[in-house]
Amino acid sequence: MWQIFSRFLALGLISFGGPAAHIGYFRKAFVDDLQWLDSKQYASFVALSQFMPGPGSSQVGFAIGYHKGGVLGGLAAFLGFTLPSFLLLFLFAVTSAQWLEISAVQGIIHGLKLLAVVVVADATLSMFTQFCQRKTAKMLMATTAVAIILMPSMLMQIAVLVMAAIIGGILLTRGENITPENPPITLNYSWLALFILCLASSLYFIGQDDTIGQIFAQFFQVGSLVFGGGHVVLPLLEASVGDYITPDRFLTGYALAQAIPGPMFTLATFLGADLWLESPILGAIVATIAIFLPGFLLMLVGLKSWHTISQRPHIAGVLAGVNAAVVGLLFAALYQPVFTSAVIMPLDMALVIIGFSLLKVFKPGIVWLVMGFAATGALLTLI
Repeated sequence: MWQIFSRFLALGLISFGGPAAHIGYFRKAFVDDLQWLDSKQYASFVALSQFMPGPGSSQVGFAIGYHKGGVLGGLAAFLGFTLPSFLLLFLFAVTSAQWLEISAVQGIIHGLKLLAVVVVADATLSMFTQFCQRKTAKMLMATTAVAIILMPSMLMQIAVLVMAAIIGGILLTRGENITPENPPITLNYSWLALFILCLASSLYFIGQDDTIGQIFAQFFQVGSLVFGGGHVVLPLLEASVGDYITPDRFLTGYALAQAIPGPMFTLATFLGADLWLESPILGAIVATIAIFLPGFLLMLVGLKSWHTISQRPHIAGVLAGVNAAVVGLLFAALYQPVFTSAVIMPLDMALVIIGFSLLKVFKPGIVWLVMGFAATGALLTLI
């Protein structure tokens, strides 16, 4: 277990760049260097993470840990990869009240918010290119974006994801039968039962204000609905806890989550600490566990049979529809709250254009982008 934990801890300290970069780090470390699994097994884990709701790259890491050491190995992988970002975001949450009033710090945070515009725009464009090649997928993407922009709510987000899954299963199914024999599928129903129990519990606690149970419920439900991971968690979290946290504070947490290595889902750490001021560490732990737990439980349900499941054409169509809707969610999030909360004056827009151009042309590492935008934001406070 220590070997798994230490390997993932080392990656958690340096894994800037978001889910796509994390998957690249994992492949080099565990397929090429350590040879814990072969490339086909690794590809199947990546595919499963795309099909299941939850944090994509963390689910891949969990699957690698599970492959190496069972459930305890999966937990060791999760703890190692998540611990650095958890500690940093918790410290930011509990200390920021003192230093947020400093003008230079405000400038740095504003610079990081502008970086969030660049990063989300790049992620949206990349996912559009990957998942919206067919006309039906493009229409699903556009419909989702318009619906969420005009009627932003958790219910609408659920509705468009369900609609996209149904339409994808009908219209985006390939004509050929990829697996003619249709071998039987074996699922682990005990993990499924635990997921259903947690989901039912969350429905009970969601209406009970000012309880730690509500924090668990809010973040568990978000973790159960996020397809695509990474930046896609932003609109769902904003809809779930936006009434309890100011937009500026929410975007501050999002910007800080961009600036550190590790999974984007640890934004829940920052928000959980803010939501439970009686004991910020308890709020942070509960929120973090709750948002990661659904994806891990569902991974355990189908981990052993995923290759067979994904080869069935209607499942592939459902996945294609959901992926297209995910791009639409990103487009909506790029507008509100990312763009509207960060771009206030013409100079902000100019910096976003410059940053996006530098990212596409020179492809600098995320560390350089973070340093550049943070320094620019600080310097602007001196002008």
